Amino acid sequence: MEVRKVEAETRVSRKKWRTFRLITFISIFAFIIFAIIFTSFYIYMRVLGPPPLAIPQSTLYYTVDGEIFGESNSGQKRYWVPLDEISPSAIDAVIAIEDQNFYEHAGFDVKRIAGAVVANVQAMEKVQGASTITQQYARNLYLTMDKTWKRKISEAFYAMRLEINYDKDQILEGYLNTINFGHGAYGIEAASQYYYGKSAKDLTLAEAALLIGIPKGPGVYSPFYSAENAKNRQLLILNEMHDLNMITAEEKNIAAKEELTLVGKHPHHRAEIAPYFFDEVKKELIRTVGLDERVIALGGLKVYTTLNLKQQQIAEKIVEQTMDDSSDLQVGFTAMDPRTGYVTALVGGRDYDESPFNRATQASRQPGSTLKPLLYFAALERGFTPSTLMRSELTTFQYDNGNSKYIPHNFNERYANGDVTMAQALAVSDNVYAVKTHMFLGEEVLVDTVKRFGIQSPMQAVPSLALGTSGIKVVELANAYSMFANGGKKVEPVFISKVEDSKGNVIYEAEQQKQQEFSPEQAFIMSHMMTGMFDSKLNGYATVTGASMINQMSRTYAGKSGSTNSDSWMAGFTPGLTAVVWTGYDSGKEITLTADKLYAKNIWIRFMEQALEGEDEKLHTFRPPVGVEAVPIDPSNGKLATSFCPTFRLTYFEAGTEPTEMCTDHVFGF
Repeated sequence: MEVRKVEAETRVSRKKWRTFRLITFISIFAFIIFAIIFTSFYIYMRVLGPPPLAIPQSTLYYTVDGEIFGESNSGQKRYWVPLDEISPSAIDAVIAIEDQNFYEHAGFDVKRIAGAVVANVQAMEKVQGASTITQQYARNLYLTMDKTWKRKISEAFYAMRLEINYDKDQILEGYLNTINFGHGAYGIEAASQYYYGKSAKDLTLAEAALLIGIPKGPGVYSPFYSAENAKNRQLLILNEMHDLNMITAEEKNIAAKEELTLVGKHPHHRAEIAPYFFDEVKKELIRTVGLDERVIALGGLKVYTTLNLKQQQIAEKIVEQTMDDSSDLQVGFTAMDPRTGYVTALVGGRDYDESPFNRATQASRQPGSTLKPLLYFAALERGFTPSTLMRSELTTFQYDNGNSKYIPHNFNERYANGDVTMAQALAVSDNVYAVKTHMFLGEEVLVDTVKRFGIQSPMQAVPSLALGTSGIKVVELANAYSMFANGGKKVEPVFISKVEDSKGNVIYEAEQQKQQEFSPEQAFIMSHMMTGMFDSKLNGYATVTGASMINQMSRTYAGKSGSTNSDSWMAGFTPGLTAVVWTGYDSGKEITLTADKLYAKNIWIRFMEQALEGEDEKLHTFRPPVGVEAVPIDPSNGKLATSFCPTFRLTYFEAGTEPTEMCTDHVFGF
């Protein structure tokens, strides 16, 4: 019996051992399988790399002084800011109320999940959530708010990818920049600007605690919907922060009693200033930078423009104050820095809401006599000087092999009926002199010269081209005159100086033009000739065209006015600022009232005077280059003035081309 008993015990013992070995083997095998799966999954997520964090962000537009003046978005305000530019109180508040173990867990808080399950089962409804900051961030980035198992699994998957590939501070930064604070504000910077009108880095403890309480339910906890709910949640967060030793009892009590000032307004909703300029910048982002409209609207770009806020405000104010409210006349205005080509101010019309058509960059209108400086510059290149004489009298020009005739007329039919100098002809805007010069040079010369000055609008090679009968754009003329102002250097209109992506990487930067297109000596001589329209010494058979502006001038300007039946222009510059004004009817209707014809001149001189007030005089003073000579000239004949001449004007010539003949017309007093 004992033997059988021992054998039975031995069999049982062996069976238990086999069972133990089997369980041990299965456990080890299961562990290995789990380890392989986990490792494979980990490696798979590593191979996938970090999940992209590209989310729609508002694109901001900056003036040359760094002020924001416009924004592009999809209706959601989003401004990404780094963690170190967020108030520490806001960071502590979100940890305290949303995920106290954020820096300890690996994306999931097991203890919190268990507690939430127990609480929800006991209440027979969902009364407590367990999503970590990482899970919420994953949901904000990639997923819908559908309450399905598929969404939950996807959320967990993305949360693990985030934890594996990003550090905790990166995740926290992303979360704070993506949560919904209501009223179209996404991310803490947009929310801080909306609720308090300040940056997230400047939030006080009280402001941060109230703000961080809103994302739980913006429709419930926004102070604009329920001040009571917002206050109660703020107190809850302050208590949690105190319990976690983030703040002292005194700090909690002070914050709880602090009176908060709410703003309730988004900044830079639309380009309230410079809307026409803003539109042109967006076109340049497509045309020049090469971006598509979605990237422009939602890419979180920082677009640094050339807009000078002071000049833009002056331009808009002067246009509004100068032009009669009852008039249908429109305006196109452009100001440029001739040294860089930067467009510093632009007005495309009197009311953007009524008409977004940009008359500074889109409208092509006849420039009239403002084209003459380009013609006379071509003459300077071909041997003319400011003293070159031609006869001013009613003249019939034949062209097209004698088959066609053209008879230009001077204003009010005033002619010298004798010889006049090029300097005086420009100052009084003699049309006969201009057409004679044009025909003498050959009609194609002006066409080619206009192109060299950056004007792309097509020109018709006819006698009347000398009087500006082919349409150009305001911005084109500003660019051309800038090449006189800068000493003959090539420039192009620039609206954008630099573009950064949402991470601060420079993706575009405007190149500075350094090409010397024209002779600096001839460019200066032309600029000095253009100061003649403001110099009464050049009055003669007609009055200089800038006579009405002389009393408003505090410095020397170079310029040229121009007019047609339906267009009124004034363009001019200093070495540091160019401005061009056009006024007229969109329909091309004739301008009949004398007062209406003066709008362009009045807008121009008032802008220049106010824009340059307080500016460095050195930047706006004409200085002759080496290679030119100044000599006193009798304006009536272009000869060297003597003490007998009733007046003289200091005139510049290329060295060696100045007149040598002395004036003898006034030796005997007549």
